[in-house]
Amino acid sequence: MLTRTVLALSLALAAAVAVLPASASPAVPRDGAEYRTLPSPVAPQAQGKKVEVVEFFMYHCPACNMLEPGLAAWVRKQGDAIQFRRIHVPHTGAADPEAHLFLTLEAMKLDDSMHDKVLHTWHVERKRLKSDEDNLEWAVRNGLDKAQFTAAYTSFGVQTRLRNLEKLVGSYRVEGTPTVVINGRYLTSPSIVAESNPNLPRQSVEAAAFQVMDALVLKAQQELGR
Repeated sequence: MLTRTVLALSLALAAAVAVLPASASPAVPRDGAEYRTLPSPVAPQAQGKKVEVVEFFMYHCPACNMLEPGLAAWVRKQGDAIQFRRIHVPHTGAADPEAHLFLTLEAMKLDDSMHDKVLHTWHVERKRLKSDEDNLEWAVRNGLDKAQFTAAYTSFGVQTRLRNLEKLVGSYRVEGTPTVVINGRYLTSPSIVAESNPNLPRQSVEAAAFQVMDALVLKAQQELGR
């Protein structure tokens, strides 16, 4: 009788433990802890079975600038497994000059090659690009053709994308920068990882965030049947 009682209590305890939520871990991230699943996924632009990774950032954002070297290394490590792109959050609304500069460089297919130069201007040279005039002066100073830059800057396509940018960012439920969205479905960021792991040393947060991104890319690959 005692043996049966002990066995029953043991089974009950095991069942109770089984339903308790696992502790948060960057290596095995939990939905609602290290990442969030978007209630309405956004269709990714990646082709085939590549996983789309989108960074939401702002040129003036110190955290984005600090993340950039590690993020660039992470993207290189992923190789052909992912398709990476950036979306600049319009900090001051539909006429945001930072986002306008990014969209112009993107239209000219210079967003990748000039990315570090823009960040260097903001965070090393401490020069604020806060107007159309600032952007044009920066472009010419960095060797871009004035006429070509102006044509792209004032083009219908860039102007339309700039006006629609707030709505686009809103569809991803982005609340701060830097934020990363995996395959239009899973959202994470260093701040989310830090919040869900309060005992994690500050110097370890970035590495933990990339660990979460690794896991989410793998999750997306499994969903794509890779």
